[in-house]
Amino acid sequence: MKGIGRILVWLNVLFIGQMPLFAQRTVNQETHTYKIYKTSESIIVDGELNEEIWSTADKVGEFWYSFPYDDRAVEAESQTEVMMTYDDKNIYIAAICHGSGSLVIPSLKRDNAQFFNGDIFGVVFDAVNERTNGAIFSTNPAGVQHDMLVGANTGTRASLSRSSGFNLAWDNKWVTNSKRHPDKWVTEMAIPFKSLKYGNSTTWGINFTRSQSSANSWHSWAPVPTQLVTADLGFTGLLIWDQEPPRAKGNISIIPYVLGSAFKDFEEGEKLDKTIEIGGDAKFAISSNLSLDLTLNPDFSQVDVDEQVTNLTTVNIRFPEIRLFFLENTDIFSEFGIPPMRPFFSRRIGLDEDANSIPIQFGGRLSGNLTNDLRIGLMNLQTNATDEFLGQNYSSFAFNQRVFGRTMIKGYFNNRQAYKNKEFSSIDYNRTLGGEVDYRSRDGTLRANAGYGGSLSEGINNKNRTHHAYVSYNNRNITLYTNYMSVGDNYIPDMGFMTLLYHYDAITEERNRIGYIHNFITASYTHYPENEKINNYSFEMRVNIDHTTSSRDVFNVKATGGYLINFANTSSVQLLISRDYAELFFPFDFTDNEPLPVGEYDWYGFTATYISDLRKTFFITAGVEAGGFYNGERQQFALDLNYRKQPWGNFAIRFVQNYLSFPQPYGSEKLTLLGPKMEINMSRNLFWTTFLQYNTQNDNFNINSRFQWQFKPLSNLFIVYTDNYAIEQWGPKSRGIVLKLNYWLSL
Repeated sequence: MKGIGRILVWLNVLFIGQMPLFAQRTVNQETHTYKIYKTSESIIVDGELNEEIWSTADKVGEFWYSFPYDDRAVEAESQTEVMMTYDDKNIYIAAICHGSGSLVIPSLKRDNAQFFNGDIFGVVFDAVNERTNGAIFSTNPAGVQHDMLVGANTGTRASLSRSSGFNLAWDNKWVTNSKRHPDKWVTEMAIPFKSLKYGNSTTWGINFTRSQSSANSWHSWAPVPTQLVTADLGFTGLLIWDQEPPRAKGNISIIPYVLGSAFKDFEEGEKLDKTIEIGGDAKFAISSNLSLDLTLNPDFSQVDVDEQVTNLTTVNIRFPEIRLFFLENTDIFSEFGIPPMRPFFSRRIGLDEDANSIPIQFGGRLSGNLTNDLRIGLMNLQTNATDEFLGQNYSSFAFNQRVFGRTMIKGYFNNRQAYKNKEFSSIDYNRTLGGEVDYRSRDGTLRANAGYGGSLSEGINNKNRTHHAYVSYNNRNITLYTNYMSVGDNYIPDMGFMTLLYHYDAITEERNRIGYIHNFITASYTHYPENEKINNYSFEMRVNIDHTTSSRDVFNVKATGGYLINFANTSSVQLLISRDYAELFFPFDFTDNEPLPVGEYDWYGFTATYISDLRKTFFITAGVEAGGFYNGERQQFALDLNYRKQPWGNFAIRFVQNYLSFPQPYGSEKLTLLGPKMEINMSRNLFWTTFLQYNTQNDNFNINSRFQWQFKPLSNLFIVYTDNYAIEQWGPKSRGIVLKLNYWLSL
C-alpha cells in the first residue's frame, strides 16, 4: 500500500514538471467579435422586437454545436440570431431561437433546479475580460429567469456535478420576456449595468449559449470544445463597445426584512416561543467592480432545507452553502485547497454541525476587483453567544492576483476568535493562512495548482501545516486529474472543512484528530460514435489512497472502474465496480449493536444506475449497489420518480433503502430515506413548495412547506412551516412557522 502512495505522489510531480511555461492563446476573441452601439430609443422588454433598433443592430447568426459534438455549425432551421444595444441604464439582448421541435419548460420558478433540463438561451459576460470570473443570465420560452456567477474552475462536462465554478444562488435585478411561435421562440432581456461588475475597458468577454431539448444539444456563438461547458470563460468572444460603458450611478441596494415566528421544542418541554425580528442587508458599489455588503441580524429561514442523505462513511458529509450573504464572489474566499478539503467553508459561520442556526449579529464583506488583475475579499462577522456556544468573531481576507493569461497567485488569512464579556479572548482562537499558485492554460485543457498553509491555535506550534498540489488535463477524448494533500496532526481549520481529519470513537463518543496524506488520480476516455442513438460512452478509472502523516500507514484505499453510456434521448446507463480497503483506528457503529472493532477491512462492490429521458413528462433515476461492507454486506436500492406537469407543477419522490448485515455480535440495520417533494407554480411570481423527508438513520421525519410571493423583483413574502417528528418513538420533536417580508430597494 505504501508503494502505491509513493507512485501517486511521483505522478503529481511528473505532471507538474511537464507544465508549459507560457499560456496558450485562444482564437475566439480574434474571430468572434460583436460591436454594440448605444440607442436613444425606448425599449419595451416584451419579446415582440417591435423597436426599430432590432432591425438595424448588428446581428450574429452562426452558432456552433458544443454538445454532443463540436465540429460543425448548427443547421439553418435550428440556428439562433442575437442582437444587442444599450442605453444609460441597461444592456439589451434580443434572441430569435429557431426550431419547430417540442419545447421543455420544467418550471415557472426563478432559478429552479430543473432549469437546465429544458430549452434555454443565455448570455455569458466576462466584463473585465480576465477569464477568471463572470456572470450568466439565462431564460427560457416562458421568460423564466436564471442567473448565476461563473468562475474559472468550471471543469468538464463529466465533472460538472463536482464543479465549484458556479454560484447558482446569486441573484440580481433584471428583466426578461419571451414569446413562442410555431417555428421559433423569441426572447428579450434588459440587464442593468448595476448588475455587473466592470471597469473602464471598451472590450468585454462575451458568449451566447443555447440548449435545444428536442435535439438534446447545446450550441454557442463562440465555439466551445465538447468536453467543456458552454459557459467556460476561456472561450468567450469579444464584445466591443462604441464608447466606454456608462457608469452605474447610485448603485446602492437596501434589503430590509421583518419577521414574525412561533416555535416550540417538544423534546426540551419548552413553551411556545414567539418572536418578532427585524434586520436586513445593504449593498454598496464602491466602484463598478468592487462592492461592499453589510448585514444586520441576518435571517435565512426562507432558504431551502438541506436534502438529507444516508451517511455510510465514518466522516461528516459536506452540505453546500445556500445562504445569500455568503455567495457573491464566494470563490475568492473558498477556492483554496482541493475539493472537498478547504481551509475556508462559510457554513462553519452561524451554523453548528447539525445545521442549527447560531444567530449572527452583524457582518460585512468587501469583494471584487481592485484592478483588472487583482481580486480581493475581506469579510467580518460576529455571532451571538448561546447556551452552548460563546460569541465568536470571524474574519477572512483573500486575494487573487492574475500574473499572466489565466494564471493566479492566491493567498488567504482566516481568523476565529471567541468574544466574552465584551472582550476578545486571548486564548480561544484559531487562525489559518496560506498561499497558492494556480496555472491555467488559455484553452482550459491544462491546470496545475500548488499551495502551502498552516494553522495557529493556543499552545500548538508543531505539525500544524498543510500543503497540496494537483494537475488536470482534458481534451475531447481524454481526461486526467491527480491531486496530493498533506494535513498535519495539529492542523486545525475552525473556519474550514477537512474530511478525514477527525475520527469518531463509538465507545468514548469523542472525535480524535489524526493527520493524513491524501492521494487521488482519475483517468477517463470518452468516444463519440457516429451513431444517431448514442451521444458518447466513456471508461473511467479512479484510485483514492489515504495514509497517516505520522506512521505512513495506509488506512483508506478505494479503486473504482466504470463505464458510462449517454444516449441521444438524454437517458444514460452507468456501471461501476470497486474495491475498498479501510482501517478503523477507533470502534465505529453502523448499527445499534456492538461497534465494529479496530482493524483492517477489505471488500468489493458493484453499482448500476439508469436515468431515463429527462425531457419526458415522467422520468426516473434508478440504482442498485451490492457487495461487501467492512466485515459484512450491504445492498442499496435507490429510486427517484419525477412527474412534470409543464410548466406549473413538479412532483417527485426519492426512495433510498440500505440493508446492512454484519456477523454477530455486530448486528444488522435497515436504513430508509424517503423524500416526497411537490412544487406548484401559480405564475412566475407565486410558488408553493413542500418537502417531506423521512430518515430512519437520523430518527427524523421532517416537513418543510414554503409559500413565496415575489410581489416585486427580488422582493418577497415568505410563509415557511417546519415540523419534525421522531420515528422510533413516534412523536413531535419541534414545530415552527415563520412569516417573513423583505423588500429590495434600489437607490
